[in-house]
Amino acid sequence: MSALPQPHGAEPPDSEYEDLLGQWSDLESALSMLLARPAQAQDFTAKVRQCDRWLQDLVAHDIDAALYLMFQLATTSTVGYSASHALVCGTLCHILAQELALPPHERDSLVRAAFTMNIGMTALQDELAAQREPLTAQQQQDVARHPQAGMDMLEELHVTDDLWLDVVAQHHAPLPESAPLASLPAQERLNRILGTIDRYAAMISPRKSRAGKSATDSVRAIVGQDDEQRDEVSLTLVRTVGLCPPGTFVRLDNGETAVVLRRSEKANFPLVASLLDAKGEALGTPALYHTVRGRPRIQSALARSAVTVELSHRTMVRIGLYAAHRANTL
Repeated sequence: MSALPQPHGAEPPDSEYEDLLGQWSDLESALSMLLARPAQAQDFTAKVRQCDRWLQDLVAHDIDAALYLMFQLATTSTVGYSASHALVCGTLCHILAQELALPPHERDSLVRAAFTMNIGMTALQDELAAQREPLTAQQQQDVARHPQAGMDMLEELHVTDDLWLDVVAQHHAPLPESAPLASLPAQERLNRILGTIDRYAAMISPRKSRAGKSATDSVRAIVGQDDEQRDEVSLTLVRTVGLCPPGTFVRLDNGETAVVLRRSEKANFPLVASLLDAKGEALGTPALYHTVRGRPRIQSALARSAVTVELSHRTMVRIGLYAAHRANTL
């Protein structure tokens, strides 16, 4: 794979962005250590809250950059799958909690449940991500009981938030998707949000046994194809992050392959950076397109496995910020 060159003249107006990739990676590492060795954490609950505050700061700083880095992290490696999956779910739960105007205590319980819902099978989840063979009978049993095992472990770690604990224990429980979220008890409301995001994040993430799906295919599989199948959580997810969120790959109608950098004021018409020409050759410098302005348009979403170019994520975030800054000052 060939690396893209550093662009000229793309210095962002905010130097803090230079450090954003490192901060995101540090958060994933901290969460990975916490989930892998929870008993060694001094005040586990406080450490989870600290990761939560860190996440909130990164998203508040720039939601598009956060989405870009999160989706790239989720789709490019199976190393530390459990922590990566937890971070994707926690980030999307935080973003949707804001969109759905959840009360602060529900938002807190939701995000912390997303971080820790699989703590009862952290090592197994990493093992399964790298496993090509079908699950053994013992693995199936361990997967089936991990919600209860996770709740029991969290109680041993002195987690006292009943809503957090209940959501972890019930996060795979089937729930009807027709009732409005506002009409549900808090636990069922949070379970439905987390369940939808959990399925979506699992679909986009690659494993040894299969490549990850494109974000668009994952959303469509969850949202359904007709109005009767569509769920309030899924529709909010699409409206908020888009069918092609920052950090995902697309084929343009001019034949080029691009990565999505930022959302725009119009849903599903993002800013993209073209990486490969119509023949599949790497472009010397990424070509920026504001698809909201017209051609080229997005023709289809692509799974990460279909794109053979190596990205500098720091460069891509800086290009996106620079382009957005210029667009806002024109």
